[in-house]
This record gives sequence, C-alpha cells and structure tokens, in this order.
Amino acid sequence: MSTVEGDLLHTVEAGSISASRRFWGRTALWFSAAWFIAFFVLQGAHELGWTESGFANWRPVLYAYFLWAAVLCVTRVVIYGEAGKKALFVLPAALFVVSMVVFPLVFALWIGFSDWNLASSAGRRFNGLDNVRRMIADPFYANALLNMILYGLAIAVEYAIAFGLALLLNQEILARKFWRVTFLVPLMLSPVAVSWMVGKSMLETRFGPIARLARWLGWENPSFFGDPMTARLSIMIMDAWTFIPFMMIMLLAGLQALSREVLEAAEVDGATKWQRFWQVIFPLMLPVSVTAVMIRIIFKLKLADIIITVTSGGPGGATDSVTSFIYREYRDRSNVGYGTLLALVYLVIIVVGMTGLMKISDRIVKRMTGRL
Repeated sequence: MSTVEGDLLHTVEAGSISASRRFWGRTALWFSAAWFIAFFVLQGAHELGWTESGFANWRPVLYAYFLWAAVLCVTRVVIYGEAGKKALFVLPAALFVVSMVVFPLVFALWIGFSDWNLASSAGRRFNGLDNVRRMIADPFYANALLNMILYGLAIAVEYAIAFGLALLLNQEILARKFWRVTFLVPLMLSPVAVSWMVGKSMLETRFGPIARLARWLGWENPSFFGDPMTARLSIMIMDAWTFIPFMMIMLLAGLQALSREVLEAAEVDGATKWQRFWQVIFPLMLPVSVTAVMIRIIFKLKLADIIITVTSGGPGGATDSVTSFIYREYRDRSNVGYGTLLALVYLVIIVVGMTGLMKISDRIVKRMTGRL
C-alpha cells in the first residue's frame, strides 16, 4: 500500500494540481457564473418590459444562483486543493447570507421604484423616482419620523428609571428576590397583551379604572388617546412599562459585577454616596449602560405593536411610528411599491444613525473610563 493510499488525511497542495484540472475547474466556474448572469439579465429585462422573453417569476434565477454557488464551492477545492477546503468553512455561510439578505434587499429596491398596488389590476410597473417624490411630500411620513425622535428621546427617562431600580434592587432590601421577579413581569408579557390589558381596558374612556380615577380627581372627560400629545404620552408610558425591566436587569447584572474593592476604597477615602455614584459607579457602568441603551433603541425603532393595537396611528396619524405607518401602507392601502421604498429609506436611516451613535458612545466611554 502506498503512502498516499494509507494516509486518510492526505492533502492536495496547490503545487501538485495539474494545469488541466485547473482549466476545467475554472471553465465550470465561469460557465455557471455566465448562466446565472444571463438568467438575471434576461429576467430583469423582462420585468422592465424591454423584451417579451423571460420567466413568470424570479424562481429560475434563484435556481441558477444555487447552481453557481454549488459549483463555486466545488471548484475551490478543484482549483486550490487544501486552501480551497479551508475556504469551505466560510464560503457556504457567506453565500447563504447573500441569498437570504442581499438578494431580498436588491429585490426590495426593485419593488421600491415601482408602482405596485395590490388593489389595482394593472399589476406592477416601473415608475422611476415617483415614490421618492411622494415620500418627500408626504406629511404623514414626516410626522412618523418626528414621532420616532420623540419616542427615542423618551429612552433617556426610561434609562434613568431603570438605573434607579437597578440600584435599589442591588441593595440589601426586604424581599429583594420577590421585587426582582415582580419588576420583570412586564417584560414577560407581549406588547399586544399589554396593549389590550392597559390601552384597551385600563385606559378605556368610559369604564376603565384609570379613567374613573381621573374623573374622581377632577378630569371631567378623560381621553387618553383623543388628544395628540396625550396619546403619544400614553403610548410612551405603555412601551416604557414593557421594556424598562429589560434595561433594569442588564444594569443590575453590571452592578453586581462591579469590584467591591473599588467601592470600598472610595468609601474609605470619604466619598459621599453621590460622589461614589457619579465618580465611580456611573463611569464603570458606562459600557453596560451603552449596551443596554443601544439595544433599547433598536427595540424602540421597531415600535409598532402597541400603536397598531391601541390607536392604529390615530388620532390623525399623531401616534404613528415609521413601522406602524409602513404597516398601514401595506394593509390599508395595499401600496407595496411605496411601502417598500419607505422601509428601505428607514433602513438606511437606522444603519447610518446607529453607526454614528456607536462611534459617539465609544468615544464617550473611552473618555469617561480614562479618568478613573
């Protein structure tokens, strides 16, 4: 038995691969790539109305992509040997991300520049920048963006409350474990359940217990969702009640991880409770705080459940978030093309905004922790 036959872990180095093997590997790769590109261009031209030839849908293009992806993985090994095997640890995952994320985004961009109303028998047609002009002139979308700024600013208050609760529950108080579980109950409820339990029941104008209490206190006609500012405030309170426990538990975990020696040293040096908090605890908690706030912002940017269930964006779109407004564009008006463009623009705003916030917060954390 030869050495190669007996070695089950035999590897093929790039130098031992024949020229003909490389040639046929590259030929198969280029042929599959050309096949995929031809299908993609043909279907694109058909969708734009440039040619009668094409497919009924994009499914053949997806099959051509899968064929090219499989050939690409195989030819990595055929052409590069052992180095190609190493690439297989990453390449399938990258191709999967392209098929499940990149391709749908490209297709969404395609739809976003189309006039496609499901209530119309005309079907989908390319309309250029008409949706962009409509978005710029849409006062309801601008109002939804403004609402998101207001909802986002409310996170500062939520963070302060969550930090206070975390500090309280980190102390040796009576029934500490009971209070920890109690404060986590809202987080265990779905936003839809909170909407019905609080928004539709407790805040109900005629028979809700909170409305009755408001009348008893002197508010003649309590309407929590009739006035725009009151409705926004009510939405903020319900959303905060649901997600403050999330930040609280993250901050509590950070407080419990703090070094006791540092806190004891500050106490020995004569620092007051406020000085220990502001000059020691708060700076040390900044990394955890930034993480909690960033995750909370992500959840806030997706705010829709409570709004859709309680107010449906009313009164007059005053409580709409961008997500709920896009949802109503799809559901109520069946504007698939316009709604998709709004979603894409919102995605760009989120990516740019979150990237900027992360850079700013990173600088603040480095500056504050550098003082310690």
